[in-house]
Amino acid sequence: MRVYVCGREDSEKLKKLLEYDPYLDKNLNIDQIDALKKDHEANIIFARQDYWLKDGISLGLDREKYYLILSAVDEFLEDAEKKLMKSVPSIKRAESEVEGKVILEIEKERSESEQGLGMIFG
Repeated sequence: MRVYVCGREDSEKLKKLLEYDPYLDKNLNIDQIDALKKDHEANIIFARQDYWLKDGISLGLDREKYYLILSAVDEFLEDAEKKLMKSVPSIKRAESEVEGKVILEIEKERSESEQGLGMIFG
């Protein structure tokens, strides 16, 4: 799991990058889809990974920042980081202290969510 920090000014650009799956884009024709298969960077698809995008306020951190938590295999993370840095001007890897705090918060949310579902479906 890795955590990245992004300025509020780039949050919409980041959201679009995270949600986009070129293979589901109905505006692409067959030739474009075939070209995608050969393009390594185009196949770094965040929408197919586990990720969370949280604003700093919800995490008790900087209100002018968004925090991306990306959970994927190491191979994907290396390429994903390069694509993030290239596509989103203000993004950077979070400092280890911040990364630890954000990961703990996400794990806490997941645990509470699972407990809530357990109570509902008992």
